[in-house]
Amino acid sequence: MRLEQADARVALVTGSTSGIGQAIARRLAMDGMRVVVHSRHSAEAGEALAAELGGTYVQADLAVEEEARGLVEAALGRYGRLDVLVNNAGISRRIPHDDLAAATPADWRHLLEVNLIAPWVLCTAALPALRRSPGGGSIVNITSHAGVRPKGASVPYAASKAALNHVTRLLAAALGPEVRVNAVAPGLVDTPMTKDWAQAHELWRERAPMRRPARPADVAELVASLIAGSYLTGEVIVLDGGLNLT
Repeated sequence: MRLEQADARVALVTGSTSGIGQAIARRLAMDGMRVVVHSRHSAEAGEALAAELGGTYVQADLAVEEEARGLVEAALGRYGRLDVLVNNAGISRRIPHDDLAAATPADWRHLLEVNLIAPWVLCTAALPALRRSPGGGSIVNITSHAGVRPKGASVPYAASKAALNHVTRLLAAALGPEVRVNAVAPGLVDTPMTKDWAQAHELWRERAPMRRPARPADVAELVASLIAGSYLTGEVIVLDGGLNLT
């Protein structure tokens, strides 16, 4: 049941009209937060979800710095506060790791722009408000186990997520105690985007101790627990059902 409170905490969740982001938005709303829903496209879906959750929707292309900063400004303009930032939005490119020529400088630039630089811009834009949050602000970056282990859709993708993992630790060291910064690094998550990844699904069913990929709700549960805490910071938590053990 979603609580309605005038002084409820406000959370901005990027890329939140589907998949992992939508599950996080729903969970935080259920926990009593007012949620700012975001997407680059899918405005109709974003408006519908925001209406359902009692939040607000903002459309922005995070690869454009002005639009990324404008997303934070819109959240503050609507609610006057921002307590939580979840950097969930990201992009991927499927390129064989050994095909170096296929991973062009343009691919590198675009992946780094969206997966690394945009979260940095959002963090810097949100920081003054997060520091004012009663009880402390919280940033959660959604990265990937590809940023922890030598795997992933492509080398540029994995590198962008590894960089975001390290930025998480650097920010945690720099921003405490007012703002805590953590990351969740999922392995395979069962979403419409991954439904045709038959080989990956088979790997998780056969080798992961939990015998299945994560569900979006699994990621949302962990994100909610990181936000609800008051002490944990600087951690990159791999959420892959134990596949890293094998």
